[in-house]
Amino acid sequence: MSERLGASLSILRERTITDPSGISKKSLEILIRKVSEDSEFTRIRIAVLGNIESGKSSLISVLTHDELDNGQGKARLNLLRHIHEIQTGHTSSICNEIMGFNNSAQVENFGNCRSVEEILEKSSKLITFIDLAGHSKYMKTTVKGLTTYSPDFIMLVINANNGIAGTTKEHLGFSMALGLKIFIIVNKIDQVSESWLEQKVTEIEELIKSPCCDKSPMRVRTEEDAIHAAQYLSDGQVCPIFMTSCVEGTNMDILTKFLNILRPILVNEKETDLNQLPEFQVDDVFYKKKPGHILSGLVQSGSIKEHDKMLLGPFKSGKFIPIEIQTIQRYRVPCNVVRYGQSAAVSIGHPENMKEKLRKGMVIVHPKLNPVACIEFEAEIFVLFHASQLSVGFQATVHIGNVCQAAVIVRMDKNEIKTNQKAKVVWKFMSRVEYVRPGSTMLFREGTSKGMGEVIRISAFNPNEVLSKKLKTDFDSLTSIKKKKKRLKAKLNRVFHDTSNIEC
Repeated sequence: MSERLGASLSILRERTITDPSGISKKSLEILIRKVSEDSEFTRIRIAVLGNIESGKSSLISVLTHDELDNGQGKARLNLLRHIHEIQTGHTSSICNEIMGFNNSAQVENFGNCRSVEEILEKSSKLITFIDLAGHSKYMKTTVKGLTTYSPDFIMLVINANNGIAGTTKEHLGFSMALGLKIFIIVNKIDQVSESWLEQKVTEIEELIKSPCCDKSPMRVRTEEDAIHAAQYLSDGQVCPIFMTSCVEGTNMDILTKFLNILRPILVNEKETDLNQLPEFQVDDVFYKKKPGHILSGLVQSGSIKEHDKMLLGPFKSGKFIPIEIQTIQRYRVPCNVVRYGQSAAVSIGHPENMKEKLRKGMVIVHPKLNPVACIEFEAEIFVLFHASQLSVGFQATVHIGNVCQAAVIVRMDKNEIKTNQKAKVVWKFMSRVEYVRPGSTMLFREGTSKGMGEVIRISAFNPNEVLSKKLKTDFDSLTSIKKKKKRLKAKLNRVFHDTSNIEC
């Protein structure tokens, strides 16, 4: 049957059942995974969150390199990229690692494969782990990773020694605000007693059942529990809890089984329609002399092919310039086309009419979309927490997709709003214009204040209006300077006059 469907088949569970007459029968639960006609694998993106010292990087390394930790941080060295990260043991940037599963449900990672290309060649399902920072001073980078990379699931790692501490609740709150599915890993269980572990897991279960989360916790102890957890997690009402050790390898096989069965999130048919006009968000920018400018990011809609004519922007003037997609790579492997939900790197050569530097936060769109840059946008916001009240003039860092910039509230439909209140407000970017789509989810944060919302409409950027405002401001400043000079000159004349009278 699986051959006729063009799918792979693997046995999940097998049971022997004996009926009252004494006849034994076998019952099998099987996993059928459809193999795409264009050899495209099933992909899942999992963002890894948690407080510092919870073992996030070590856990990812054990899963992707098939090598246990030595208890002193040896495993995490496979992921850390910067010298200060190696010295402190704390992740400060966004790092991606992959692991795959072949048609026989066997793991394909750097433990049995020499390169990324070999993992991609052997895998029918690919999981990308997005390792995010746990320290509070890198919260901007962590939130940007959540909004930019569009993860399917959140793996919240909690240290069994400390339990719910540090940024754990804040990470959980941002994940809930974005509507992401969450499963929890209680790590480093080899360092605590059973009674202490039971106490900390009970505290986690109480947090999951609280009104802020409103989910049913599910402890995963066996492979059968892992199968049920993977099936129920997609419904969004269950939060599986795993207990692992990167030193002893405890329950790593159960977690691997869970990841193999985990299904990708079903998205809106309109978004996955390949006939839609393409849109590509730029998450990073590189330059090499031979291929030219290289842009990496995520396809938000439609599909992009080599030699497609597209628009890139917005630049400071609010304009988009025409470009041509020259080459495309996915996971360092050349390809001809990328589709919705896929991450890739595209090279655009050396555009002749590009006078400004490229930056993160830009987009590549089809000319028929008629993209418009904006400096102001209206959004309906919900305040998750604020120490007092929020009013006009409030400044915060706003995250909308790959856009991350400081903005200020210039208008709102209420005088002030407090925690757990809603309002319609108009935000204004403080540094530069951006490309924002109506309907996009947004997060904003400033210190301990945080909130979420949805973009309702945008105001098209008019460079002439901005120029006239700037000229008016400059004229007012010049007038003010002239008045100050005049007052200073009069004051000096009075001083000189008084001095001359005294001498006389």
